[in-house]
Amino acid sequence: MKYRRILAGIAIASALASAAYGHERELVIGLSMARTGTFVSVANANEIAVDMAVDEINRAGGVNGSAIQLVKFDTAGDPKQSVLAVEQFARDNGALAIVGPFSSSEARVAFSAGERLGIVQMSMSSSAPGVAAPFKYAFRNTVDEGLVIEMVLKAMRAKNLSMGTAAIAYATDDAVSKAVGTTVLPEALIKVEVPVGGFVDFPYKAFDMSAQVSKLAQLKPDIVGVGAPPEAMINLAKEMKRQGVSARLFAGTTVGDPDLPVRFGDAGEGTIIGSPFYSDLNDAVRAFARSFATRAEAAKIGRTVPNQTDISSYDIVYLYAEAMKRAGVTGEPSKIAAERTAVRDELRKMKDYPALGGKITFRENGDAIKPIYVLEAKGGHWTLFDQRTAD
Repeated sequence: MKYRRILAGIAIASALASAAYGHERELVIGLSMARTGTFVSVANANEIAVDMAVDEINRAGGVNGSAIQLVKFDTAGDPKQSVLAVEQFARDNGALAIVGPFSSSEARVAFSAGERLGIVQMSMSSSAPGVAAPFKYAFRNTVDEGLVIEMVLKAMRAKNLSMGTAAIAYATDDAVSKAVGTTVLPEALIKVEVPVGGFVDFPYKAFDMSAQVSKLAQLKPDIVGVGAPPEAMINLAKEMKRQGVSARLFAGTTVGDPDLPVRFGDAGEGTIIGSPFYSDLNDAVRAFARSFATRAEAAKIGRTVPNQTDISSYDIVYLYAEAMKRAGVTGEPSKIAAERTAVRDELRKMKDYPALGGKITFRENGDAIKPIYVLEAKGGHWTLFDQRTAD
């Protein structure tokens, strides 16, 4: 009942906003967000990015003469709550599509629920291999983590970095981190013919990593692939610095925190990651970042710099708006099932859509084909090391 009251209040507020823009009808989109819980440090501003996109579209006239109405559900990163969100949006709110859920663990069950209900969902963060593939209504505005890491390693090879031997460090109590450490990283390293000398593992909240880094010191790798959230990677880098282990760290999207180079200090200098977002890409991205910062500062969320999941969330709203425009949706209750399917079909036909983060096309498995920016930590900033697209 608590969530129903919250969503009802949000729906009323959205309706008033739509009236202010001069729209009479509304096209409902749900936002399944992780504003609290495990992923809060990287997901807490997705709501701001989505609100920005909705406001921009409505000010420009909406879609097919109708405003977008946004309804929200905070899943706290909990898979069970993500299923409740899908059911709420589909059955109670008459949503045409859903932005989210955030994580791969949520997406695995939420996508299944959405398939039964015939409603499109598009995750802004899930990158575990193959999560959307079994479903017709599931999309991810992300790139498979294996492809991202493969692009990182190929860029490192092309720039002639020292990578004769590798080690792998990963968190055991986070499903995605464990999959990256035990499957994704080993397979990617095999593809670029870099032998793996050994593995170290740890709880993702571990602060003392002296034993793990002592093992890395014995292995003497040139590079260390990391499967972990940002906080764990910071602790690993600082302990490596303390013990004098000079191997270069590399990772995929799981550590794509815009403030990570600052939080590293000098410990993570030279770290290389892959990300679908580079904050200094062009004038449009810089303008987005400025507007985002203004809203984030007012919301007092603790950070003002957008990350990859923020821009992904923003782009999902525009992708939905374009699909709804092409499908000629009306939002009429009697047509809702057919119009949800029409939105799905238009997304699957879309080619090279000019999103803010780069041109987007969707694979048959529901994942986005989009640019990957290979970034290097230098002097407290992410700098552009290379740019690639996974075919």
